[in-house]
Amino acid sequence: MKPRYTVALSAIAGAVLGAGVIQGLHAQAKAPAFVVAEIDISNREALARGNKTLSIEGAAPKFIAINQFDNLDEAIKAYNSLEYKEARKIGDKYATFRIYAAEGQQ
Repeated sequence: MKPRYTVALSAIAGAVLGAGVIQGLHAQAKAPAFVVAEIDISNREALARGNKTLSIEGAAPKFIAINQFDNLDEAIKAYNSLEYKEARKIGDKYATFRIYAAEGQQ
């Protein structure tokens, strides 16, 4: 009878420990982040990319871009990068930007 108690207690302890580890991993995971750029372009020919924006409520910007990142830290890192800052120098000649980031749901 004693081995059965040992096995049962081991199983319960394993389940509790496993649940705790899973909860800890879930708590450590960061939510995805989305960066939205609203762009008013003054020279469409200079910036080749484009899409159609339709307003559902309020005034729509002339152009939008939505980028997904693994988390807010990665989004900030991308927009603080030297590559982005160099590209932005060109964009600033032809457009005005409003850029913001938002956390998504896990």
